[in-house]
Amino acid sequence: MGYKNLKKKKWFSILTNMYVLVLTVFFVWMVFFDTNSLLIHLELRKQIKSLEKTQQFLKEEIDKDKKIIEKLSDPKEMEKFAREQYYLKKKEEEIFIIEYEDSLNNNE
Repeated sequence: MGYKNLKKKKWFSILTNMYVLVLTVFFVWMVFFDTNSLLIHLELRKQIKSLEKTQQFLKEEIDKDKKIIEKLSDPKEMEKFAREQYYLKKKEEEIFIIEYEDSLNNNE
């Protein structure tokens, strides 16, 4: 099968067409080598989804904190929070911390 026989084949004439060659090179360039390639777009899309999840989580945390701040605007609630979270006490007051057996971390 020589070059003359190969030239007569229909698929060879289609593949050697100048438009097909240019489009193939353009497609390969755009998918793999360009700074705005398809691979980079897919990676950026994955980062965007990750950042949107993080943003949603942080918005939920902000809402929780706003509710806590509203709740702590009341002096009684603030005192309750300080006593429970930071074990603060009034003068001449004793604090007893009660730990149940099932809540203790026993490594035995």
